[in-house]
Amino acid sequence: MGLMLVGVVAFTASALTFVSGFGLGTLLMPVFAFVMPVERAVAATGVVHFLNSLFKFWLVGRRAHWPTVWRFGLPALLASLLGAWWLVSLADQPPILTWTLGARVLQVTMAKLLIGALLLVFVLVEWVPAWRSLTVPAAWMPLGGVLSGLAGGVSGMQGALRSAFLARAGLARDAFVATGVAIACLIDVSRVGVYLRMFGEHRASLDIGLLTVAVLSAFAGALVGRRYLKQLTMDAVRHVIAVLLLLTAVAIGSGVI
Repeated sequence: MGLMLVGVVAFTASALTFVSGFGLGTLLMPVFAFVMPVERAVAATGVVHFLNSLFKFWLVGRRAHWPTVWRFGLPALLASLLGAWWLVSLADQPPILTWTLGARVLQVTMAKLLIGALLLVFVLVEWVPAWRSLTVPAAWMPLGGVLSGLAGGVSGMQGALRSAFLARAGLARDAFVATGVAIACLIDVSRVGVYLRMFGEHRASLDIGLLTVAVLSAFAGALVGRRYLKQLTMDAVRHVIAVLLLLTAVAIGSGVI
């Protein structure tokens, strides 16, 4: 059941990224969090996201707008490195609250609260009309890179903030997708390097089969998304993602997952 759920989510989310510019990390991380600690789930999501980003870059990378990639991506890379180290340090801290739900003992950690708060911010960005209509000048792209990189390093979910900035950069649709993919590769390189320490400490408990299913399903979703999902509206996809973000934020912040 776990393999099937991971495969379906990875496939669907990867396909949606060709429409929205984000979604794989947002949807896959909570599924991993059901079968492993949330900090390790972020690391596993980062590996799948990185391999899928490389695959998508092979598909569409030639259409990237490179001035925007460097202006946004380099600050994002450095900030992602900082965020990933922050996550690793938070993972070593004891829970700040323990409570029971039926027969389950649930723990609320600082990492879970931080990730939940970030997800709530992403929900507000999608649902508050005044925020959605904001325009972002090109000069602010480095700031967008810093915010997106920090979010990616700490929560594994940097795509929503990245898309919010890039959607206002005046790029054509194909250039928007390809530029986002190129930036995602830069961010993933830095944070996956930090996560290797976490994988080394828990290598005996890693489910290689689960990771393999997630990676291959994400590849398949990328191929389908590139070919068939361009007719979906951005608003429809973002509302679905926002609802899932809200549910996930509450679940993680309360220690349910």
